[in-house]
Amino acid sequence: MNDAQSVLILGAGPIGCGFAAAFLSAGFAVTLCDPSEEARSNAPDLIARHGAAMDLAGLPTPAGAAELIAALPDNITAPLVIEAGPERLEVKLALFQDLLARSDTAILATASSALMISQILPDPAQQARCLVAHPANPPSLLRVLELVPAPGTTSDTMDRAETLFRHGGFDPARLGHEVPAFVFNRLQSALLREAYRLVDEGVIGVAALDALVRDGLGPRWALSGPFETADLNTAGGIRGHAERLGPAYATIGRDRGEHAPDWPPELVDRVEAERRAALPEEALPARRAWREQALARLLDARREILESAGK
Repeated sequence: MNDAQSVLILGAGPIGCGFAAAFLSAGFAVTLCDPSEEARSNAPDLIARHGAAMDLAGLPTPAGAAELIAALPDNITAPLVIEAGPERLEVKLALFQDLLARSDTAILATASSALMISQILPDPAQQARCLVAHPANPPSLLRVLELVPAPGTTSDTMDRAETLFRHGGFDPARLGHEVPAFVFNRLQSALLREAYRLVDEGVIGVAALDALVRDGLGPRWALSGPFETADLNTAGGIRGHAERLGPAYATIGRDRGEHAPDWPPELVDRVEAERRAALPEEALPARRAWREQALARLLDARREILESAGK
């Protein structure tokens, strides 16, 4: 495992095998380490299942097979190590101390859903080569992932990690610093918290709420994120949206006991500047027209899928 295009993955569960399938499809040499004989035995079939789904999605499929090992090598030479083991702090504490002792150069990433590197390695001096690489599940199909530095993670580590994951077919989103639960889960939790509240208050039932997200927010968000959606939905783009709906959203927040300030003008300026850098104002009409056509195609494809499932 001295090839620059190689990765060592710890844990042969769904996440580890999903990562393995993705990196194999990008031509990486993949070593999959798990002490469980059962997990190692099941890994080829699990990777093949990921591969079949990747093929259905039009993605490159795994080339070759992962090397399966029961214990870590004494000297790790892969440039990237991804820890995808149990979501237990004591397990990750021991693993990362072991990994630091076995490599002086490898980037050490945990696929943890919530645990931060500063919890796994409290000493900033040990954090330089370490970060969180939190994937969407399954990583074989959903190629966005969060790269989360600890206070001691170097910028070179972040750059190298981003390059390696991009070569592996991923689209990393770099966070500026640690935040509990990262961004993916914080966004997800905000929606789910409000969903539970609305059901608890008798405002709406579970099935109806699911339908609003599935048939309304979901299809739009499949094509654009919340900022782009706001940009496209309102005359005047992101600034027009903030002026029209910002006060209403602030009222909703205060009603829920949130103490965050309204969107201040300087924050709206910053968001608008980033949106205009991504899409000039004169291109908004064409993008809106594209979304209408893309949404129609997406809904047609979804209808066919649901009909084939008898729903």
